[in-house]
Amino acid sequence: MSQRSERRGIHVDQSELLCKKGCGYYGNAGWQGLCSKCWREEYQRARQKQIQEDWALAEKLQREEEAAYVSIQSSSQTQPPQSHSQPSLATFSKFEEKKTNEKTRKVTTVKKFFSPSSRTAPKKESHEGKTPSPSITRQSSIETDRVSRDFGEFLKSLKPGREIQKQSCLFIDSMGNKKDLSAEELSECVQDFYQNMSDRLMSHFKGSSEKVDRVMDQVEKYIMTRLYKSVFCPETSDDEKKDLSTQHRIRALHWVTIQMLCVPVDEEIPEVSDGVVKAITDIIEMDSKRVPRDKLACITSCSKHIFNAIRVTKNEPASADDFLPTLIYIVLKANPPRLQSNIQYITRFCNPSRLMTGEDGYYFTNLCCAVAFIEKLDAQSLNLSPEDFERYMSGQASPRRQDDPAWPQTGSCINPALSQIHQNLSVLSNLEKRQQQVIEGAQSLQTELAEWQNNVAREVQEILERYPLEIKPRASAIDAENVENDRLPPPLQPEVFAG
Repeated sequence: MSQRSERRGIHVDQSELLCKKGCGYYGNAGWQGLCSKCWREEYQRARQKQIQEDWALAEKLQREEEAAYVSIQSSSQTQPPQSHSQPSLATFSKFEEKKTNEKTRKVTTVKKFFSPSSRTAPKKESHEGKTPSPSITRQSSIETDRVSRDFGEFLKSLKPGREIQKQSCLFIDSMGNKKDLSAEELSECVQDFYQNMSDRLMSHFKGSSEKVDRVMDQVEKYIMTRLYKSVFCPETSDDEKKDLSTQHRIRALHWVTIQMLCVPVDEEIPEVSDGVVKAITDIIEMDSKRVPRDKLACITSCSKHIFNAIRVTKNEPASADDFLPTLIYIVLKANPPRLQSNIQYITRFCNPSRLMTGEDGYYFTNLCCAVAFIEKLDAQSLNLSPEDFERYMSGQASPRRQDDPAWPQTGSCINPALSQIHQNLSVLSNLEKRQQQVIEGAQSLQTELAEWQNNVAREVQEILERYPLEIKPRASAIDAENVENDRLPPPLQPEVFAG
């Protein structure tokens, strides 16, 4: 099978990553293939049109209500009081029922504008049911205090620092009163604030985009750290449902191998294996970050580890066709927590300039493509027959270790836990064999040491018997036998004569 046919289900043309409007920026699946700039323009245009239609319909309903009220009043004046009480009430009740049905059927947006308090009560109950643990609350409070201090220290060196902090605090306070808004409306509020702040900074710094980006990074960090709990996976969205669906989908695809995805990575190489582990760690660590820019940094770090692993395996620079299948494989192995919520959080609240250009935007767009591919993965994408794909998905068979007689074959219940148990048993068996070899080697060494000690003792004894030790008497001094030493004259003493 040719390389091109092997990649037919995974290859993505790089032009497909760009905005459908042709502006040259990176698009996003969450924005229907548009970049953040084009999406905002389309969203605002559609929103204004919807608001105008809703207000027109609301005015029409108001006129109908006033006309009905006038007709009821006029009929009540022409009829006697005893005879018109019950019919008028019945007529007005029917009109109210008709008006309510029409509002429910056609004007859901108007209902949101005129009665926002109707959705407040159930949210309080759900918030009470999701009370975080004290340890998590303390940790987030410590992080919030640290970010606030860092933000204040950063603004001290800027001339408009006090105004930036004031506007940021006012915006955070205003967002506290908008918890009943939808996720798209919350995103619109944050993006509007980014745009207004960026325009002000651009005029202050006289077009210096580097200084503006540096300040906006700090503003985003401060604001999103403070708003994280209220805007990440909001209750008005279906992010949690999508998270569970994606997580179950990835679990069902646990049997997908490197060969099926045509991943050019050899995990037998230590450096490559280490890079794969680091990439998995980075993509999992994304969920622990609170700032969109930090989450993007995790995606970028993961992608760089992937490129390095491919480069080491192939001994040449990696291409985009190699990167996307490997990223899909990493996502399948990692099964990152709350993947959809994190993608949506970055899409909604990240500084749009980061997602439209640069390596962060490129890697994030590829991650969105990888998740979309996983959701639509089929037999053709993996070069499998539909029958094998269904058997693997249902757990009736597994493509792994088909040559291993100890591995359960077709018809048995296969799941990731059994696969891990089998691998652990194999490792334990190998360890047992190696331990037995070590014990046998230690016993053999102990026997050799005992024999060596006996041989040395025997040889020493033989040498002692062959050459016995003889102790000779001490030699006496020359004048030891002279008994008249005490009669000898004293030794001569030197004398000094004065000349």
